[in-house]
Amino acid sequence: MTSPDPGSFRDPLSRVYVSGDEVLRGLSDGGLREFELVDGAPFFESLMSDGSVVATELLPADSHPLHEQWSGVLRHERIPVISYPYEWTFEMLRDAALLQIDVARRSIEAGFSTKDATSYNVVFQGSQPKFIDVGSFEKARPGEPWPGYRQFCELFLNPLVVQAATGVHFHPWLRGTLDGISASDVAAVVPLRKRLFRGLAVHVTLHARAERRYAEADGDVSDEMRQAGFGPKIVLAQLANLDKAVRRLKWKAQRSEWSDYSDRAHYVGDDLPAKDAFVASAVEDLAPDMVVDLGANDGRFSKLALAHGAKYVVAPDVDHLVVDKLYRHLRETGENRILPLVLDLANPSTGLGWRGRERQSFTDRVRPDLVLCLAVIHHLALSNTVPFEEIVALLADFDAPLVVEFPHPNDPMVKRLLSRKRKGLFDHYAQDNWEQALATRFTVDKSVLLPSGTRTLYRCSPITGSTPVDG
Repeated sequence: MTSPDPGSFRDPLSRVYVSGDEVLRGLSDGGLREFELVDGAPFFESLMSDGSVVATELLPADSHPLHEQWSGVLRHERIPVISYPYEWTFEMLRDAALLQIDVARRSIEAGFSTKDATSYNVVFQGSQPKFIDVGSFEKARPGEPWPGYRQFCELFLNPLVVQAATGVHFHPWLRGTLDGISASDVAAVVPLRKRLFRGLAVHVTLHARAERRYAEADGDVSDEMRQAGFGPKIVLAQLANLDKAVRRLKWKAQRSEWSDYSDRAHYVGDDLPAKDAFVASAVEDLAPDMVVDLGANDGRFSKLALAHGAKYVVAPDVDHLVVDKLYRHLRETGENRILPLVLDLANPSTGLGWRGRERQSFTDRVRPDLVLCLAVIHHLALSNTVPFEEIVALLADFDAPLVVEFPHPNDPMVKRLLSRKRKGLFDHYAQDNWEQALATRFTVDKSVLLPSGTRTLYRCSPITGSTPVDG
């Protein structure tokens, strides 16, 4: 069944549909005319050939049922998982911004433009950003400014400025509003000296003043620019300035709670090799196309899954710096089969936007063939005080086989967490209780006690038709 994507309804000239492994785009008469101009342009072929723009082809007339509704139909390359800017690290958003600038620049040099510049037009395939909104390309209008400038600032530049200048993560802000961060808001939280130091006088300071000015007037900034003759040379200079500003922005965080976790000093004896072998065996037996490695940290088990047959791994973790380091490593090595994301399992991405469906929840977008949940349960149960039944319900939301690790009360990490809690408050944290909760939604196919005797690994299958637990 071909169903419209709930996040693509805002473009009056096209609509995206997902049908199995196919991603299609219906085009109106006007949308088809625009695409036919773009499709014959060398710049578009160049953008697709180097992977900057998602691979796209125009289907023959009347070759698909969607032609009954639309004048033209495009088929796009399928990206394994759609992620959103509020799930990206600083460096991911920065690379996505540089891609958007490059796509706009190459378009304008060829006599075209992009209608908008929202960060939701970019997705990541592993560590590679790709521009997906092919419907955004249009023939440039003489004398007009770049239509995407304001959106670029609000959804790319300004979030980067806030995090680089203040150390405050942009993620909660972007989850709070899909429109991004206005120049006025940036000016309110980032001191003037920091804006000037980063060469942001035009894009933040003057932009904020213009916002205040035109909020009280009937005119429009773009109208004035059009009347002034805002030609391609000026637009290209503006893009060059934006590129320079983005490249200057750096996030200087050096250490976080889990940034030194990769040494795994808390594992003793043969525990880690035994854990590696258990996970590897599960991956080899199930041969999953997609694995979700919850709490992936430095990506050790994500890489192990790939080495034993998985085709693609989504690697979320709550620690921004750890995920940023993993992304940089994947980018440097050219590994595009692991998608690192910033995600708090205690507060994962929910449905946002129009009717709460425009941006889908994490569990709606990510449908894996295997879930890894290693060294996570004790943090959810003790640090976040989530009952076992609720943790199991979350894992069951993926509707996939599961490899999960339960650290016992005598585990060193559990002891440390319990030492911070009031005595007796977490007496329910016990293996029997965990296994009872697990049995409500999963069948345990295999389990193993690690050599130290402080952790148990379970390989499970979801129980079809099991009832979700509601709080």
